[in-house]
Amino acid sequence: MESSLPITATKSDRRSKSKNLQSTSKSSVVLAFLSCLAWLYVAGRLWQEAESRKMLENLLEKNSGFIRNKQPKVITVEDRLMVYGCKDLERKIVEAEMELTIAKSQGFLKSQVQPYSGRKLLAVIGIYTSFGGRLRRNVIRGSWMSDAAALAKLERIGIAVRFVIGRSPNRGDTLDRNIDEENLTTRDFLILDFHEEAEEELPKKAKYFFGTAVQMWDAEFYVKVDDNVDLRLDDLIELIQSRRGQNSAYIGCMKSGEVVSEEGMKWYEPEWWKFGDQKSYFRHAADSIFILSQNLAKYIHINSASLKVYAHGDVSVGSWMMGIHATYIDDPRMCCGYSSQDKVCSLA
Repeated sequence: MESSLPITATKSDRRSKSKNLQSTSKSSVVLAFLSCLAWLYVAGRLWQEAESRKMLENLLEKNSGFIRNKQPKVITVEDRLMVYGCKDLERKIVEAEMELTIAKSQGFLKSQVQPYSGRKLLAVIGIYTSFGGRLRRNVIRGSWMSDAAALAKLERIGIAVRFVIGRSPNRGDTLDRNIDEENLTTRDFLILDFHEEAEEELPKKAKYFFGTAVQMWDAEFYVKVDDNVDLRLDDLIELIQSRRGQNSAYIGCMKSGEVVSEEGMKWYEPEWWKFGDQKSYFRHAADSIFILSQNLAKYIHINSASLKVYAHGDVSVGSWMMGIHATYIDDPRMCCGYSSQDKVCSLA
């Protein structure tokens, strides 16, 4: 009976097995190393984006608040500034605006306009006009400001008068050229280069008029009047002289008026809700003609960048006067009605 004998591995078999084990070990190490690299890459990306994702998740949660509260929440400007990292920039802009305002108030900024004269005037009268107002301008010129000699005579008695107009939305077009040519002949315009002469920009015109006028003329009073008011100049001068020495004077036909809250209507007030349930404007001088003393005109000039405007120019000026110690003077002679195309005032 044959017995089974153990089989002894040959040297060649042992070498083959050793090579296989070494190969398997190397593959495992390579795979482990690649796995570590992949894990580190993913972890790094997650770490880099974690803060941004959390911020966006918070905004989404805020905006979808209606799921819990049944009322949507709006992402505010503050939220957007936070996302885009602009809060620090916003703070710097506010600080720069404050420094600019202080510099202007202390006279450190070079004036963009040159004064006509160093002598003190009684009043500067700015007659608001438009590109289509040449006929009305000629009517006024035919009465009491006929030519350069008449204007010079008025200035000798302390009254500077100019037609006030801005520039065309299309700078340098026919409208602008026509005004420049007319001014070459008459020399009776105050052209506001930084103001756009358009109906929707009209409430801003007071900023540019008073701001420019106080730089050009040193006067006790500054008068705004529309070009369709047939003004009796002597009566206006008498009224102004009666108020000489009265600081912080805001003179006009004081009124209120309805706030138009229906979008699409003429004189629609986008911020109508600020004026209360009665939808009535606060007391202010009517737009046809009103007068500011020098310190009030300078206040507008210094703070023009931060003064808010509303749908009406006279309401805008009235809102600026409410925040300071202005003396309101209600003068019925400055109240106007309408006759044909002209405003009829007691001064007219």
